[in-house]
Amino acid sequence: MSQGPLIILSGPTASGKSTVIARLIEKSGLPLHLSVSATTRPPRPGERDGVHYYFWPIERFQAAIANGEFLEWAQVHGNYYGTLKREVESYRDRDMGVILDIDVQGAAQVRKLCPDAVTVFLRTSSPETYEKRIRARNTEDEATIQSRLATAGRELERMGEYQFQVINDDLDKAVADFKEIARGSFRHRKEL
Repeated sequence: MSQGPLIILSGPTASGKSTVIARLIEKSGLPLHLSVSATTRPPRPGERDGVHYYFWPIERFQAAIANGEFLEWAQVHGNYYGTLKREVESYRDRDMGVILDIDVQGAAQVRKLCPDAVTVFLRTSSPETYEKRIRARNTEDEATIQSRLATAGRELERMGEYQFQVINDDLDKAVADFKEIARGSFRHRKEL
């Protein structure tokens, strides 16, 4: 039985992952599902539980770890994040592509479990762009901004672990490039 592809998208904070994924799903015509991750961080303004993340208390997250409910999980910026198996397996079994918006730690875990995963690293051509975008959000204090920038530097060092790199200096071009990678991941579906 064929399965839909598993597509991992990683990149530093403020690289535009959420925007690129939303545009791809909206306009590509491909049968794609964005896996909703669980997290212990509080929602940002406008984020909804079950849509952007499953916002869980730490006790529930730790119980899910103990019960083997995650494909991958990590602690990032003092909060837990994880991909629920149920958000991946049921969609792939219906021949839909599943996109994981996960960090480099999670991607490394998933690559071991799912060697067929297609891996994409989204970045900008200039490191200064990340700081400008983070500050433009106006959602984090200075200490959090500095922590996110330090993490971004470490993530950029690992971009060579990915099969593809997409540069997001021009949103339309980044979406088009990601679409071609996603389309190619459906090799077994000749009609696409």
